[in-house]
Amino acid sequence: MLHIEDMRIRRGSDYQIVLPRLILGRGEVAAITGASGCGKSTLLEMIGLILRPDGLGQFRLGDADGLDVAALLRDDRQAQLADIRAQRLGFVLQSGGLLPFLSVQQNIELPRRMLGLPGKSELVDEAISRLRLQSLLGKLPAQLSIGERQRVSFVRAIAHEPDLLLADEPTAALDPLQAQRLFELIIEIVQRFQIAALLVTHDWDLVRDCAIRNIVGTLQGGTADASADGTVFHDAA
Repeated sequence: MLHIEDMRIRRGSDYQIVLPRLILGRGEVAAITGASGCGKSTLLEMIGLILRPDGLGQFRLGDADGLDVAALLRDDRQAQLADIRAQRLGFVLQSGGLLPFLSVQQNIELPRRMLGLPGKSELVDEAISRLRLQSLLGKLPAQLSIGERQRVSFVRAIAHEPDLLLADEPTAALDPLQAQRLFELIIEIVQRFQIAALLVTHDWDLVRDCAIRNIVGTLQGGTADASADGTVFHDAA
């Protein structure tokens, strides 16, 4: 569903962040881990088409041969890239990113309405139920706890049924018990609806306890994968 080869971006004159290879299937969940400042969020933003990579061999998204995202990037097809971000990707920001003047229900429905879809769907209804958000639908984000805002942000990110969910430290502001519960629910729901997911986290114990794939960034000097100093992301051994 997601196939990336040789993705890299420079940071400064002598440091780069490199993803040699990543293949992710529908319903597959992988964590992106590594030391603070190693480039986890930068990698997520490249995959999410927010940052433009400086080098890219292959980037395909979707079933069968998939959409050739690498070609769209090379040709600077900004309109098509914007459509992919809106229709086929879902984002959970560390800050939540909810619009403060909209209710919980309006925030959740917003991605679907912007795409001309009905406000509700089986996925949205099930996610709201599993995350116990029914009593919060009429509230504004300022009336929610941190944990509640993160749960709402997750539902909003998958409301339009994207191919790929990208979550940047979705549990960072939560206590350990809340973090584990939310992490487990994210995994359960994306697997149920066959959404591929990449979750940036600093919590190695959480990744181990949930038994999901771990793509770890290692700091290193010039290698075959990285001709300059930087971070290379590989599957953990």
